[in-house]
Amino acid sequence: MTALAEAQRRMHDALVHPDRDSAAALFAGDGRLGVAGGLAVYRRGYFLRIAACMREQFPALCHALGRALFDDFVADYIRDCPPARHTLYDLGRRFAGWMEANRPDGEAREPWVDFMIDLARFEYAVFVMFDAPGNEGRPFAASDTPDAALRLQPAFALGTYRFPVAGYYHAVRRGEDPPLPAPAPSHVALVRTDYVTRTVLLSETHHAFLAELQAGAGVGMALAAVSARFALDPREVTRSWLGPHGSRGRWIEWGFFVASEP
Repeated sequence: MTALAEAQRRMHDALVHPDRDSAAALFAGDGRLGVAGGLAVYRRGYFLRIAACMREQFPALCHALGRALFDDFVADYIRDCPPARHTLYDLGRRFAGWMEANRPDGEAREPWVDFMIDLARFEYAVFVMFDAPGNEGRPFAASDTPDAALRLQPAFALGTYRFPVAGYYHAVRRGEDPPLPAPAPSHVALVRTDYVTRTVLLSETHHAFLAELQAGAGVGMALAAVSARFALDPREVTRSWLGPHGSRGRWIEWGFFVASEP
């Protein structure tokens, strides 16, 4: 390790772990703050920047917890999971998992903690979708595209949650102050077209069908899998896909699909 890399490592360690003095020797006091005071300034600035980034990535979670409690969670998270890259883009990548592993309710497993974890998972999925590789500038599938050629577009994601997190998130983004919702399973698709992300609420069967497509199945195989899994009449499943009010037309209109090369 070079001298510069070692100094950077010691500085970062001192910022993340204030109880350590590994970087004290790198500073010289100026007669006013001293070494400890200088480090404290850097520590405060570092945390303020990290907290601001996390609030941008998790605005609804910050609203639900309140800024003070949210910032407390962030401080503990950064101590345990400091940024591993020069960019802060993926700063919140491990946040939901860290919250699950460090639940404040311990073995009690209170519903509000489950909601906060699910909300963190959903918000990070929305955040990632903003810059995910997409299909902008290229053609999407059309109504006359054969089923055999339909493929999910790149900027598409599925999620299953224990709470209606999407509704809460969008209410906060509209400037509302919604109450914490009661537990209720929810299935969500995120899809981006023309650089705008759409949130689509799904039934359990629609989620299962799209998950089959996402795993590489064709439309026919996905319909058969849903029919078998939920003990549904295959004719009804096909009708719900192809019928006048079926999901096929809506999802093509909303940009779910691209057409594969012949």
